[in-house]
Amino acid sequence: MDSNDAVQHEETPDTHGAYPRLSDQQIEVLSVCGEQRKVRAGEVLFMEGQPCSHFFVVLSGKVAIVEGYGVDQRVVHVHGPRSFLGEMGLLEGQTAFFTGVVTEDGTILAVPVSELRGLLASEPALGDLILRAYLMRRSELVGRGAGFRIVGSEFSPDTCRLLQFAARNRLPHHWIDLEKDRQAEALLNRLGIAPSETPVVILGGDKVLRNPDSAELANALGLRRPAPEADTRDLLVIGAGPAGLAAAVYAASEGLQTTVVDDEATGGQAATSSRIENYLGFPAGISGAELAERAVVQASRFGAEINVPAGAVGLERRDGHYVVRFDDGASAASRTVVLATGARYRRLDAPGIEALEGLGVHYAATIWEARRCRADPVAVVGGGNSAGQAALFLARQSLPVYLLVRGGDLGADMSRYLVDRIERHPRINVLLHTEVREVNGTNWVEFVIVEDNRTGERRTLPVRALFVFIGAVPCTSWLAGVVALDSRGFVLTGQDALPACDEDEWGHLDRIPMALETNHPGLFAVGDVRSGSIKRVASAIGEGAMAVRLLHQRLREVGATVPR
Repeated sequence: MDSNDAVQHEETPDTHGAYPRLSDQQIEVLSVCGEQRKVRAGEVLFMEGQPCSHFFVVLSGKVAIVEGYGVDQRVVHVHGPRSFLGEMGLLEGQTAFFTGVVTEDGTILAVPVSELRGLLASEPALGDLILRAYLMRRSELVGRGAGFRIVGSEFSPDTCRLLQFAARNRLPHHWIDLEKDRQAEALLNRLGIAPSETPVVILGGDKVLRNPDSAELANALGLRRPAPEADTRDLLVIGAGPAGLAAAVYAASEGLQTTVVDDEATGGQAATSSRIENYLGFPAGISGAELAERAVVQASRFGAEINVPAGAVGLERRDGHYVVRFDDGASAASRTVVLATGARYRRLDAPGIEALEGLGVHYAATIWEARRCRADPVAVVGGGNSAGQAALFLARQSLPVYLLVRGGDLGADMSRYLVDRIERHPRINVLLHTEVREVNGTNWVEFVIVEDNRTGERRTLPVRALFVFIGAVPCTSWLAGVVALDSRGFVLTGQDALPACDEDEWGHLDRIPMALETNHPGLFAVGDVRSGSIKRVASAIGEGAMAVRLLHQRLREVGATVPR
């Protein structure tokens, strides 16, 4: 069958604002930076798995968005006149997850993406329309399981790792379960891949990555960009959680050349939260992943460069600047650095748990983990807000949910509104004074043994998943011996860092460290990684914004040109 025949489709109606029509005035604004082109049916505007350099507006004719073009293809949407193509990945420099095929002769307007970014900042109404539609499209695509394919067994830790990476970075993807999906065997046979070679990632038709690590997959999808050391930037933010993204937004909006890196995904620990309900301005709550995605868009809109994954492994002073080394051997230089590496949930120490991490043992409760639990019973360990939100989120489909709390008061470390909901929820069983003593299962969690820490009585809970939220460990092992840390490994700032300051570094400045500054001038720490910080999203964002105000002073000290 001819490829063009296979994508004939009636125009899809507007869906909840994800596919709006542009006005004559908006098209006129875009036309200043673009060019009109005649197109014919069958012409491919952009290809799945390849970068797209232009933003397209359909002036006349029709364009289909096709998944798996040429191989088991499926039409995702058809754009008619006044529609614009693309989704969030276009602005973030990612490769296309779909193919754009002209299905009816017409005219399109092609605007270089580099020009589009400028328009988003200078034309707020147009920018809001495009960004809102792109956010909704990305959410829709992720929700329906569209995008690149991951083929592998649910019992494979590497399959779980790839699925988690895709989910944490909010990438459109579809999992083909080696054991349960009927199309898995046929697909592998057609590609000449043995089951023993899985997991594999299939991009752009038949491009196959065999068990790629996170960096390889990120490179293939366009998530990573080179950060040459020779290009000394104004600010390098290490960590893309709420604090780091806030610093990026405020710095980039003030004209500072800003780069953000993270070793796993944007959003940090907050992105693993199913719901944040006590953040100002969101009375209905917002998921951590959605908050992170909006922040990334905002930072990118102001010109910040975001690289994921890029794990920092070393930091040194060189010629008055800071040079950060990364796990892939690359390095980047900057006049100032903001440390926003945050903290990770502590691993639970119980026999059998290590072998089942990723196979039913989770340290996050997002849609991806919830889908894997289906309606099976689960257990949540912890007494803080994250554990409470996870229990409520999982209770939507799992029956029952056991909330295991070491202490005797659920309200000791948890917000009152969560306590009230949990105590009233018919599917949540709260077990106080309870600790996990053993985790069992062959290829997956099958049951856990818990103990009452007052009586020593043990019982077995038949659960298929265990979610752990028990305290935080700062991500500062790579900073030991370089930056002053407290006894728990958190970064000291302000007057707390003063005893560790070197006279050679500070003597000529005639000042002490500023509020968020470490024992090195121009090196700041914000959010959960900072000693004495309040572990809340709102305070982390506030510290990120405050750090930008302070680092302007440092830039003036080193003679850097500070934008107004």
